[in-house]
Amino acid sequence: MSHTDQQAAYVLHGRPYRDTSLIVDFFTLEYGKVSAVVQGACRPKSKLRASVQSFIPVQIAWRGRNELKTITQAEPVAAMMFLNGDALLCGLYVNELLSRTLQPFDPHPQLYVYYQYVLNELVSGEDIEGALRTFEHRLLDELGYLPELGNQLDDQIYLLNVEQGFAALSGSGVSDKQKPFCFYGWQLNAISDDNYENLQVRRASKRLMRLLIDRVLGHQPLRSRELFQKM
Repeated sequence: MSHTDQQAAYVLHGRPYRDTSLIVDFFTLEYGKVSAVVQGACRPKSKLRASVQSFIPVQIAWRGRNELKTITQAEPVAAMMFLNGDALLCGLYVNELLSRTLQPFDPHPQLYVYYQYVLNELVSGEDIEGALRTFEHRLLDELGYLPELGNQLDDQIYLLNVEQGFAALSGSGVSDKQKPFCFYGWQLNAISDDNYENLQVRRASKRLMRLLIDRVLGHQPLRSRELFQKM
């Protein structure tokens, strides 16, 4: 793939490259994550500078035969979504999550739609927590790390093994060591349907998604999560 034109994309992350350029991780509709050099993006008068900001839908083109491409065109197709406070931190979290978990040139068009959904929800601010849980759920499902959630017995307690999935608990109660990994069937059924109206479901979902995401990320923590904790 030496040259590609007119790809819908969002910026996930950028880092300095040489004196005036950036290496940017883009999330594209058709190609998934694409890393590319944006030459001269740090120059004050660069035409590309305004096009490589987070939360702006852009059309990009690139060239190059290696995995690291070079951007030849980047144009915004809509105004920047203005995120403030918690919504901004959540947006940075979602971007970092995608940048860390997606493999290069592995397309996820359905996940791209959910990414647009979560950004719109962050802008509206009506249910940020529910939108985040929905996005995490769909991300894990797309990447193949989501265990079977639905069709559980409501009053049954299930124990999560992050490698193998859920198993019904039986016998003499739940130990303190097991508690962080235990969920009621009715909670898992609600999470399966992305129904987060119940406070206990919200808490259970946050705990479940963190356990599963931490498995995917390994031992390197998310910087955006550390920023949350500091604030």
